Amino acid sequence: MTTTSAPSDAEFSSFELPVTRIEDTGPITDAEIAVRRDLAAAYRLCAKFGWDDLIYTHISARVPGPDHHFLVNPLGLGFDEITASSLVKIDLDGNVIGDSPHRPNAAGFVIHGAIHSAREDAQCVMHLHTEAGMALSTLEEGLLPLTQHAMRFHGRIGYHDYEGIALTKDEQQRFIADLGDNIALILRNHGTLTVGRSVGHAFTETYYLDKSARTQLLAQATGRPLRVPPAEIIDLTVSQWVNDLGTSNDREWPSLLRKLERTDPSYKD
Repeated sequence: MTTTSAPSDAEFSSFELPVTRIEDTGPITDAEIAVRRDLAAAYRLCAKFGWDDLIYTHISARVPGPDHHFLVNPLGLGFDEITASSLVKIDLDGNVIGDSPHRPNAAGFVIHGAIHSAREDAQCVMHLHTEAGMALSTLEEGLLPLTQHAMRFHGRIGYHDYEGIALTKDEQQRFIADLGDNIALILRNHGTLTVGRSVGHAFTETYYLDKSARTQLLAQATGRPLRVPPAEIIDLTVSQWVNDLGTSNDREWPSLLRKLERTDPSYKD
């Protein structure tokens, strides 16, 4: 096994994470293959939904097993190009595990490495730059509980102030603190982030968050007074989301996979 010291802040002077490789001594498991396929599917679906941003932003997923390894997209591939086998496995120090020819995104390591290190329940972390998400991130009031979808996030969303492009490890502790135990994070002047117990769960949270942002922006654009439900109704709705509907085993995800299968199943390669 070969390894070197973890990259320093000075080494994050570009978007590309310096490559330090560690031999992957164990065979790939069926559980890892399943996660790889789900994660590749999430990237392809993001492209279909228009949520991609050229080669930037990232979704990560924890590799099942005792090691704190996670999978992330290789820098340079568009979301519509990503396959299960092209995903890069890295550890919490930013080392590439195995013989992947690709390099991960440095910002992807800073953000996702921080959250995977601190949140055992964050099996998937999804960070995007959608137009609605970025617009919402510029509003001082953040996400308002205006709609049934937005109420899903009431009391379950944090905010992280913009510090420049996330290329320094020093910012990691602030990401962790600002996310706390929430399901979502607004990165001010930047974009959005969700975490989930699985790839399908994180994708669903992102879907509702982006739709909530778009509907709020549409409502605010009318210039008319906004109707906010009473506090007790907001509390009831979020409890219904979390306790009744939010405990399902990713019921939306199979339909999304079928949608992808009908058009291009190559994400599984």
